[in-house]
Amino acid sequence: MIKEITTQIKSTMSIFEARKDRLYGVLAEFSDPGALYHAAEKVRHAGYKHFDVHSPFPIHGMDKAMGLGNSKIGYLALGGGLTGLAIGTLLQWWASAVDYPINIAGKPYFSIEASIPVIFELTILFAALGAVAGMFALNGLPRPYNPLFYSERFQSATDDGFFLHIAASDENFEVNETVDFLEGIGASYIEKIVDKGHQD
Repeated sequence: MIKEITTQIKSTMSIFEARKDRLYGVLAEFSDPGALYHAAEKVRHAGYKHFDVHSPFPIHGMDKAMGLGNSKIGYLALGGGLTGLAIGTLLQWWASAVDYPINIAGKPYFSIEASIPVIFELTILFAALGAVAGMFALNGLPRPYNPLFYSERFQSATDDGFFLHIAASDENFEVNETVDFLEGIGASYIEKIVDKGHQD
């Protein structure tokens, strides 16, 4: 049960698990960005959920083609900002009115107006930290190892290659059917990826 939940959470970050026979998935290469875009649409419509695309540059509309929702980074940045707001306000209040109150010309020990600069700065700082930490977490970074790195052909993903990977962990994955499906939607090259670093 816990392993299944962990697998599902990791799959949202495009971190897929190899099967017991070490098969990680099937990698397909497409000729151009348009072909990759349409392939992603067809893969999604076919019911696959554990798949990812790789290209040397962002492809406009690919998120929609893959069926990805809106980014959650905004919520994490909001959470960080609200945390910074709370910490800044409590810090100013505690320091001025509780821990070390000084009566200066009858002014209040704590006033929101005088505290705005510190509160503002902590709000921005924590929002930025929340966004960066959230980006790393949601992307599963840092990730120095990926079984796709064993494919020599995949090295062109940073130059002029357009790839789609369907993971073996997908519930619809069946090797021969998946390979036939990818051939049918125009893949110019297909390779089965084995996780050589997988430990039983």
